[in-house]
Amino acid sequence: MTITVLDTCPAMRDILRAPPADRAALLRAMLAPAAGMYRYFPGEVDLVAMHRMGSGFPLDRDEEPCREALEALHDADAWPRIEHALEDALAVQLAATPGITVPDVTVLIVLGDPGDAYFMGPALGMTANGSVPGYLFLNFWPYPENLARLEATAVHELHHNLRYAEGGVVWDPATVTVGEQVVSEGLADAFARQLYGDELGYARLGVPHLHDDAVFAKVVEGLGVTGMRNFTAWVHGDEAAARFGATPVGLPAGAGYAVGNRLVDAYLAATGRSAAEALHVDSREVIETALARSA
Repeated sequence: MTITVLDTCPAMRDILRAPPADRAALLRAMLAPAAGMYRYFPGEVDLVAMHRMGSGFPLDRDEEPCREALEALHDADAWPRIEHALEDALAVQLAATPGITVPDVTVLIVLGDPGDAYFMGPALGMTANGSVPGYLFLNFWPYPENLARLEATAVHELHHNLRYAEGGVVWDPATVTVGEQVVSEGLADAFARQLYGDELGYARLGVPHLHDDAVFAKVVEGLGVTGMRNFTAWVHGDEAAARFGATPVGLPAGAGYAVGNRLVDAYLAATGRSAAEALHVDSREVIETALARSA
């Protein structure tokens, strides 16, 4: 298994210094090695459009703030730190589950968009995706809290990658439930906490509502909801749902992360397993065990 962290820093420097008319082509070339993360999308994907939709740095404004932010990521050693963290995390995971299939992984690190109100506000300057085996997408604005959590964020996404790799949990769009994503977020956080502790291991998005019983009860009501278009509100909250054209359900930002952590912690406490050992556990088992424990 090979982990390839694409050295996107020089390319982003070039893009941010290039004439505006040349930037889209340069960005497309930078993104091309990670285009496989969109392999399940119908038809040909416009990589530049996906970059914009994913809160990637803008091509037509905010050049100076973006240049400064990029240097902050560089000075924080983001690329080598993430590479080392993924290698260490993989070793821990393989020690716990030596027989799993591990894909080669390509890691795309990009700078976020300082003019995106949702990204800089409710999303706390970070978006990421590790759900497509073989690819990790990590998008940061260098808030100090995000720089402190570079390793934990990457490890969280690696856990998703390994959970859904060949031989692991099957994400079937026709039948997958909110409960599966909520549990997967809780497991990924638990794995990051196993390596980095609670202070850094929790995804920041879910921390404010970890102990909110009303949020817990509301998300538990929706664990059986299907239809991936509905997941955003239940997992990321109403502000994310509004941003991406989904229907709000009355939940704050990060609600699904908070509830996923509570469910997973209850399951791990009941079974004595570590997060690494629970990589491929069925989400229904986690939910049933956790709810029975809290009844």
